[in-house]
Amino acid sequence: MLLSYEVEFRHSFASTSTSTTTRSPADSREREREIKMWWWYGRKGASGFSYYSTAEEVTHGIDGSGLTALVTGASSGIGAETARVLALRGVHVIMGVRNMGAGEEVKEAIANEVPAAKIDVMELDLSSIASVRKFALDFASLGIPLNLLINNAGIGTHFMLSKDNIELQFATNHLGHFLLTNLLLDTIKKTSRETKREGRIVNVSSEGHRFTYREGIRFDNINDEAGYSSARAYGQSKLANILHANELARHLKEDGVEITANSLHPGAITTNLYRSNSLIMGLVNKLGKYVLKNVQQGAATTCYVALHPQVKGISGEYFADNNLAKASSQATDVELARKLWDFSATLVKK
Repeated sequence: MLLSYEVEFRHSFASTSTSTTTRSPADSREREREIKMWWWYGRKGASGFSYYSTAEEVTHGIDGSGLTALVTGASSGIGAETARVLALRGVHVIMGVRNMGAGEEVKEAIANEVPAAKIDVMELDLSSIASVRKFALDFASLGIPLNLLINNAGIGTHFMLSKDNIELQFATNHLGHFLLTNLLLDTIKKTSRETKREGRIVNVSSEGHRFTYREGIRFDNINDEAGYSSARAYGQSKLANILHANELARHLKEDGVEITANSLHPGAITTNLYRSNSLIMGLVNKLGKYVLKNVQQGAATTCYVALHPQVKGISGEYFADNNLAKASSQATDVELARKLWDFSATLVKK
């Protein structure tokens, strides 16, 4: 007996393909594999949403008016879509971007679609400690509240050092967000107290956190090019995103404030990260139709964790496909999280 999803997909494929009488046995087997693959990813989790849910779907009916959100890396990809959907739901969105020209273009596009959108663009280079500190000062000077901090920006690259002589992926994907969060935390706490609304901090991580170095974080040789792997360095930075959120959640609980901190995997999405690797690009072309999300789906889990009432009071968790998920054993290592916190605090003070 076929489950309802499989029936729907069978009907969909049958209506968009040639007659089965003209299909070869090999074609039929391939079609059967496609049906099973789409059904698996289309299953809904406990939240009522699935892998294929979009950001608009998971925030449908939610009124975000009166909320202010900062979204880093909002000039393209899932960051831009996150900003668009939050603005669509009435949230005042601050876009923290490195490329101001691209940021202004996204702002204009959102304003054209959502005339009532409240959206601003501010310059932020997360690979630079000086830029992060300047951004925090500029933000404070505006005197505006902050309910939601969405640490979305990220890069994937070969071995490079930042302006502060820190491995670039670790500096941008983790350290810049670590410092930014600490600098804005008092504003989030103040906003939560005055508005009596829960503050939320969301770290966009990746399933790539499972493919890091053996020790998880290379504390003793974070800048060492010897033994460097761009893929494992990316995994290291994404592991750091989860550990940061978990340790931050512990601090916030001890402080007794109504602020949550969570991390998430947005899903596999075609991005510029793949273009420099012909092998990965080949896999993307072959498997993409089965497993890759579009940006509307890729931004969904971020928007779900940031806005949905189902997530109220939940902190120190990892999400994927708009549902609670299980991170790696390293990502849930309390001692590793504490060590990373202290290590990061030392680096940003230099």
